[in-house]
Amino acid sequence: MNREEAQKKIEQLREELEEHNYNYYVLNQPVISDFEFDMKMKELEKLEKDFPEFADLNSPSQRVGSDINKEFEQVEHKYSMLSLSNAYSKEEIQDFDTRIKKIIETDYEYVCELKFDGSSISLLYENGWLTRAVTRGDGVRGDDVTNNVRTIRSVPLRLRGKGYPESFEIRGEILMPFHVFEALNAEREKKGEPLLANPRNTAAGTLKMQNSSIVATRKLDAYFYYLLGENLPYDGHYENLQKTKEWGFKISDAMQKCASLKEVFDYLDKWDLERHHLPVATDGVVIKVNSKNLQDNLGFTAKSPRWAIAYKFKAESASTILKSVSYQVGRTGAVTPVANLEPVLIAGTMVKRASLHNADIIQNLDLHINDTVFVEKGGEIIPKITGVDQSKRHPMFQSVIFIESCPECGTKLVRNEGEAAHYCLNEVGCPPQIKGKIEHFVSRKAMDIDGLGQETIELLYNQKLIHGIADLYRLKKEQLVGLERMGDKSAERILNSLEESKNVPFERVLFSLGIRFVGETVAKTLAKNMHTIEKIQSAGYEDLIEIDEIGGKIAESIVDWFSKTEYRELIDFLKEKGLQFSISEKELNNKTEKLKGLSIIISGTFEKFSRDELKNMIEQNGGKNVGSISKKTNYLIAGENMGPSKLEKATKLGVPIISENDFLKMIE
Repeated sequence: MNREEAQKKIEQLREELEEHNYNYYVLNQPVISDFEFDMKMKELEKLEKDFPEFADLNSPSQRVGSDINKEFEQVEHKYSMLSLSNAYSKEEIQDFDTRIKKIIETDYEYVCELKFDGSSISLLYENGWLTRAVTRGDGVRGDDVTNNVRTIRSVPLRLRGKGYPESFEIRGEILMPFHVFEALNAEREKKGEPLLANPRNTAAGTLKMQNSSIVATRKLDAYFYYLLGENLPYDGHYENLQKTKEWGFKISDAMQKCASLKEVFDYLDKWDLERHHLPVATDGVVIKVNSKNLQDNLGFTAKSPRWAIAYKFKAESASTILKSVSYQVGRTGAVTPVANLEPVLIAGTMVKRASLHNADIIQNLDLHINDTVFVEKGGEIIPKITGVDQSKRHPMFQSVIFIESCPECGTKLVRNEGEAAHYCLNEVGCPPQIKGKIEHFVSRKAMDIDGLGQETIELLYNQKLIHGIADLYRLKKEQLVGLERMGDKSAERILNSLEESKNVPFERVLFSLGIRFVGETVAKTLAKNMHTIEKIQSAGYEDLIEIDEIGGKIAESIVDWFSKTEYRELIDFLKEKGLQFSISEKELNNKTEKLKGLSIIISGTFEKFSRDELKNMIEQNGGKNVGSISKKTNYLIAGENMGPSKLEKATKLGVPIISENDFLKMIE
């Protein structure tokens, strides 16, 4: 066979094999036998070996994976992968619907779809080819697992049909079907290996394996549920997903449009029963507003979209024995009681521990050691004790009494007025608080220091190399090399990442300090309003509560934190080491107060800038972007296809309506 004939045959085989993959894994309608498929694959592999110039990463032959071991690269998501708000009752769904009605005041449809219980993935396609697959990570950045995802047969490497955008993202869930999980565990049992806990954890662990040839043998599956990008075919979420079926994506047939809450509730009732017959794990239903335009109008909170909610099915329950209660100390000093249970299987997972949250829960349950307790997985994730079988209690069983002193350092515990938790106030001498603060400091959303996971921090602390955040910047290579599981490469990675952390912007540095009640959003607000750590440090309670969104509790906590000598010394040290403790000059130069005190809402689509860019401009010029119209709203920036309800409400309340160009003139 000459070169030209080989190329033609390779292209023909690739096309045939992708068609058979699609028929088998997406449509579940194979048209040839496994043997015939394997023979075609062997023929393709031989031709690709004989004519290596025609190698292609997207060839069906590459789905077998590679045994090359490599670390995953972290990639920033173009669109943040936010989590959904959860609901556990129909009343909460009713409340969700009421909130939407208040904002959009127009007719709308819902889409109900099963919430698959696997590992979230975001795929990028360009010109019809899969170019990147990224895990959810922390929602802002995830791991590039493209090579592993290429091995999943239900993921199209090249799109079918036509009409797809030049570039788009599609999100879905990577799953391990029950029959694959059971076969894998049967094999492990035969070899005397420990059994895997459940399909979800196994799928997530498989996706993060360094060896994609092993991933290929695990027979993972994928369902897709969200299309993102410019120039999407339709305004409707449901219609867009139906279109992606034509491009080769596996979309659940259970997805349904609902014109009323009654239809939504009927869907929930139906799948609460039928989910037990599905080939993969589900833990609820996601309810979304169908219209993309209305989704844009509804917008997002800091953590989740306002236009979607996850309804969790009622948790599975079981009874078991309470063996003992232990106590954990968090980074803030909060002490959490934990129930240690006789192992019991619930929702596919062996449960040995359950959180008791605080002293009030223990008292209300009237817990005794050796009680028979009822345990369920709240949202099928976190186990909790819901009750006690009093009929099985022996008179000699001892009552559980909440401890008075810290289990780690012996300091007397304190309970603040109006709070349920007990606290250990020994912030600088209590080991779990020290390690917890360091873990928070190095986390992805904070300083994002690579190589310093929980185990490594534990190791460094036990070796007396670190006793606080400041010690991280005193570490030397010779101290690290030679420690358990630590070589030259690992040591260099930690030290390089510490050096790079000096470029992390001020708001994330502020968040990383772990000041109580100062989360990501509050840290951004403080940085935006006060610009430097010196101003925050010298601010009094009254100064702080004048800032929008800073309440009394937060202000008290900030003043208290900066009043402590050890924290002021920490700031001075970190400044000396070069960390960012003010907003950059470039950012400040771009800031104005042209929109100071103004609340502005954005609606519709725009010609010159995206909605996110307009939001940034509002904030950059001292204004506040709001999600809904009220009497306090100063302007509505109106674009194309804006919701009629917003226009009507703005007119009714006398809110000035301006165009994109009007807005740009305001901030010139």
